Amino acid sequence: MTTHNQQNKCYSAALKMLIRREHSQLELSNKLQLKGFDDVDIKHSIDLLIEQKYQSDERFSEAFILMRYNQGKGPVIISSELRRRGIESFDLSIFDWFELAKELREKKFGQDLPSDYKTQAKQKRFLKSRGFGFDEINQAFPR
Repeated sequence: MTTHNQQNKCYSAALKMLIRREHSQLELSNKLQLKGFDDVDIKHSIDLLIEQKYQSDERFSEAFILMRYNQGKGPVIISSELRRRGIESFDLSIFDWFELAKELREKKFGQDLPSDYKTQAKQKRFLKSRGFGFDEINQAFPR
């Protein structure tokens, strides 16, 4: 049985989370469930926050992509992390992932390209671990 008081508490808890940082709908829902709120109250609160423009998955994904890009993360990792947060529709095309991969390689390993296969493989594994795809990795190693 949902009371008006419980709805207010749920809404207030969600708003406090959004004040600290942007959250996706799924993140908010999961955190509110962990706090013991009822699914009906959670849905009502999130719907109200969306209506009031306090919550936006689009705004969340833009901020999240920018944050991860600035951390040197590639599109593979960022896409995966967004999907885990319930975001299916997002645009990664505003960034030059090829340039970022090249910059990260040079920052970590220096300007000079590796001459031997073993060193090049190590650098490629590093870029793969940062979330870059095959094309971005290969272009970071001009011939």
